[in-house]
Amino acid sequence: MVGHKVHYYVFTDQPEAVPNITLKTNRFLHVVESEPYKRWQDVSMQRMESIHQHISNQFYKEVDYLVCADSDMKFNDYVGVEILDELVATLHPAYYGTERNHFPYERRGVSEAYIPADEGDFYYMAAFYAGTVKGIYKMTQVCYDGIQKDRKKGVEAVWQEESHFNKYLVYHKPTKVLSPEYIWDNGMGNRTILKKKRFIAVPKNHNEIRN
Repeated sequence: MVGHKVHYYVFTDQPEAVPNITLKTNRFLHVVESEPYKRWQDVSMQRMESIHQHISNQFYKEVDYLVCADSDMKFNDYVGVEILDELVATLHPAYYGTERNHFPYERRGVSEAYIPADEGDFYYMAAFYAGTVKGIYKMTQVCYDGIQKDRKKGVEAVWQEESHFNKYLVYHKPTKVLSPEYIWDNGMGNRTILKKKRFIAVPKNHNEIRN
């Protein structure tokens, strides 16, 4: 977002660990303290509620668009206003070009994230999405409501909030879809479709981090 005013909202249960860095003009850093959870799945699912609440309390006063990104990633190339729209989703690189029947949608009817076998266009990754404040507010509300209903039934969607996110996008089509250039993992190698790798995963031991 070079040339634009940007607010960075860092959600963490360890606010003291966020370094005090000097930002350029029109760049603002806000550390948002989050509740600690023992399970990574709960950390993941709680994001929908956290984003929704902070839109109501703060974000709507400060920004026009929100870009929601995982923190275990790094920007590797230019990312600008070309990604902005009412509701923006990014194609999951592992399922790009894959047939619908291979998508890891929630297929159990008992979950609020359930998607019938004949529904859905793409599988989107919940590690990078964007939209207007209003668009993200509506999406996070529906996803959080679904997560809460599942919890009351003792159900957890197969891919936690990402399952609810994909369910929402089946019936509320994104107004812009980003290619896997915007969320890539070098562990997947290179593909001819990639011209740039704009936002990439930081190498890590998933089992160590999640446990």
